[in-house]
Amino acid sequence: MDIAQVKHKKKNKSQFASVWKRLKKNKMAVIGLIILSIICLSAILADVLFDYETMAIRQNASMRLKPPSKNHWLGTDEVGRDILARIVYGTRISVPVAFATILIATVVGGLLGAIAGYGNKKLDNIIMRVMDIFLAIPSILLSVAIVSALGPSIKNLLIAISISNIPPFARIVRASVLTIRNEEYIEAARAIGASDGRIIFKHIIPNSMAPIIVQATLCIAGSILSIASLSFIGLGIQPPTPEWGSMLSGGRQFIRNAWWVCAFPGMAIMLTILSLNLLGDGLRDALDPRLKN
Repeated sequence: MDIAQVKHKKKNKSQFASVWKRLKKNKMAVIGLIILSIICLSAILADVLFDYETMAIRQNASMRLKPPSKNHWLGTDEVGRDILARIVYGTRISVPVAFATILIATVVGGLLGAIAGYGNKKLDNIIMRVMDIFLAIPSILLSVAIVSALGPSIKNLLIAISISNIPPFARIVRASVLTIRNEEYIEAARAIGASDGRIIFKHIIPNSMAPIIVQATLCIAGSILSIASLSFIGLGIQPPTPEWGSMLSGGRQFIRNAWWVCAFPGMAIMLTILSLNLLGDGLRDALDPRLKN
């Protein structure tokens, strides 16, 4: 390993330490990170905490609509399944799918934005006008249309929500590229004969990561809400697979007599989205070089 690589690693480590130090000072962001960590940890340990077949899937008429108790901390649903177990296993659906959709949207949108910002004006106009067309359609309506056309499944849900989230990332990356494309280090890379692809992947995209990370964190929350919304209307995850939106849909008719059937899945959605929004706001402040002091 040469001296330049060692210096580069030390620089990256010091930048990460600086961002983490500023993030820790934001109490609300730390609270959001703690809540999100607990939610993710519960999903990882779901098989240890609950038996999937007996508690989350198997129906038991004798335990139908039981209120919260020491045996069932959050009560049971309309067919006798443990609500806490279904919420925990539902985390395994909602959170990974949300992260996957935003990862796809980040990669595709980032590439389109980088090409649009770095390429010629004609290519920029073509890409951005297509993005404007997608932005003119409400994201949830676009997702509903795609899933309705392809059919309800996790794969189609992933495709639909990913497509609806691509335009914001394309616009953010394009704006960053237009800002840094004429910087001195980009001119130096051109001067030594670096190709456009190398400049985009090695210089432009890495230096545009701060706004992308913040946008991704906030969009994951929106993606979770979209997954729950599509499942609520029957176009997302299909029963009996536990999913927060489908749990809300199944329990809405019992909201007067058995409030816990709807309340706790709704609280799971609310807490997850709140934690992501708090963390996203904290990351935005921590990654902003103007707020270092």
